[in-house]
Formats: sequence, C-alpha cells, structure tokens
Amino acid sequence: MKAFRQLGFLKLPFQRAQTAPEDHRVLALFRNRAELKKAFGDLKEEVERLKDRIKQQEGVTRRVRESLAALEQRLGVNETAYPALAFYQLRRLWQSGHELLERFAAELTAQQEERERRQHLAEHNRRQFARRQSAEQHLKVVRELAAQARERVTALERERAELRRFWHFFKRRALEHSLGRARAEAAAANVSFEAAGRSVAQITAESAPEFPGLSLQARRLINLTTIAYAEMMCARLTALPLLVMRAREASQHREVIDEYGTRAECLALMNQIQRAEALLGAHSSFSRDIRARLRSLRPLAQYRDPQDTIPMAESLSGAPGNPAAAPPEGIPNVLAEDTWNIHSVLLR
Repeated sequence: MKAFRQLGFLKLPFQRAQTAPEDHRVLALFRNRAELKKAFGDLKEEVERLKDRIKQQEGVTRRVRESLAALEQRLGVNETAYPALAFYQLRRLWQSGHELLERFAAELTAQQEERERRQHLAEHNRRQFARRQSAEQHLKVVRELAAQARERVTALERERAELRRFWHFFKRRALEHSLGRARAEAAAANVSFEAAGRSVAQITAESAPEFPGLSLQARRLINLTTIAYAEMMCARLTALPLLVMRAREASQHREVIDEYGTRAECLALMNQIQRAEALLGAHSSFSRDIRARLRSLRPLAQYRDPQDTIPMAESLSGAPGNPAAAPPEGIPNVLAEDTWNIHSVLLR
C-alpha cells in the first residue's frame, strides 16, 4: 500500500482522462453562451430598428390623416373646394405630361434597341460566316493534303511489297526510309485535318454574344428627340398662357394652395386644363414638328463629357446669330426648368 501511495502521481493521467469530456462540455457551454449573447444582441438591435420604423410609419400615417381631414374640410366649403379641385387637376396635368414623355421615350428606346439588337446579331453572323468560310476552305485544303499523304503511304507500301528478292535489299531499305517519312507526313496531315474540323465545329457552335445595350449615339438621339417632344408639348399649350407654369408650381406642393381666385376663375382654369389634356393627347400630330425641332437641336447640343448623354441646358437655347435654332417663342428651356420632370425620363 505504501508503495502505491508513493506512486500516486501515476493516478494523474487517469484522472485527466476521466475529466477531459467534462472540460469539453464546459467549453461548449461557454461557446454556446457567447453565441446566444451575440444572437440576443442582434435581435435587440432588430427590435429597435423595427420600433423606429413603426414610429416613422405612425408619423406618416398621422400626417396623411391630417392631410385627408384638411382636404375633407376644404371640399365641404364652396370657397375652398374649387381651388382644391383646380390644384389637383393642375397636378394631374403635370403628371399626364410626364407620363406622355415617359411613354414616348420608352417607345423610342424599344424601337432603337430592337434595331441595334438586329444589327448586332447581323454583324455577328457576318463575322461568323466569314470565319467559317475561311475555316472550311482551310479544312478542304488540309483534307486534300491528308488524302494525298495517305495515297503516298499506300503507294510506297505496295511498292515495298513487290520488292521480295534478295537483290532488292538496298532498294527496299531506301524505300523503308521513304515510307517512314511518308507515314510521319500522313500523321501530321491527319492532325491538321482533325484540328481544322474542330475549328469549323467550334465556329459553327458559337452563339451570338450578349447585346451590350444602346450605343452612346442612340441614347443621345433618343434624349434629343424626347426634348423636342417636350418642347412641342409646351408649344401646343401656348394658347393657354401660364398653364404650364401653374402646373409646375402645383406639382411642387403637397398641400392645396389658394391662388386660383374665385369660383368662376377656378372653373375657367379647369376648362383650360381639360383643353390642355385634349391637346396633349393628340400626340400623333406632333411627328412633323418634332422632326423639324430635332434638326435644329442636333447641331446645337453640347455635352460636358464625351460619355454624357444629356446635353447642357444652356447649349439648347440657340446661338445669337442663329435665331431659327432657338426654341419657339414662349417655349421654356425644358431641360433648365425640368419641364414635365424630363430629367427622370432621359437616358443616362
């Protein structure tokens, strides 16, 4: 027993072996605790973010309710109902002009994109046809060379088979050298033929590259045409003075503004708005005027950067010595004033 007590240090390894699983469990618990604390912290942050969003949404909802209540009060009284109607009809006129511009630009973009996509595909097919034609011509040449090499090997083998006498020894040995060279040439010709065949197959299997999108010149042309259309829309409304300016002013306010006069004046303004919408709706008659204005805009357009697609607004005002290139009388610089929110329609 005393001897075993003296060797008590031998128990230590066995004790460590017994407690090792418990140490691993403790480490795993600490690791899980740290991960849970981190997940809990992330959830608290997410809860705070959601609370902030709820507060923001509650504020938005409260403001909308207050706006609706104020509008309801306005519409309940004749003196304030007609200005409110005129205000929202002016906003609708501005939005209608913007939507017309948006559709016009979208149609131009779709047409030009389809045109350039077809040109892109046609150019790819043209290049592919030229490459395939060259590869097929090369394949034809190497096929003939490979056939000639095989025929030479066959002829030499036939000639060697006929040299059976012992006095043909030296001639047969020379023929063996020629046959070896012919076989090497035939093997090389076959390799070239197979490579040429793979090249033709690879070219034939090539698909058209992805369409890179509208070119810079196309985007510039679409933007200039859209600007010309916006100017012609304003030109159609010159018989209704200050209507575009009033529509712009209304679009810049969320709340109703009482600047439209009496009931009779508001009714007259709403009649003008109806006439304006009818004039803008007849956009099919704009084509000739748009083309004429576009011919004037193209030489005037200047860009700050070679890659820009939107011209500088001041460059479209016309040169002093060329009054014909300036916008028609009474037509604003639609780019400078962002008429019909044109900047959100133009292509970048």
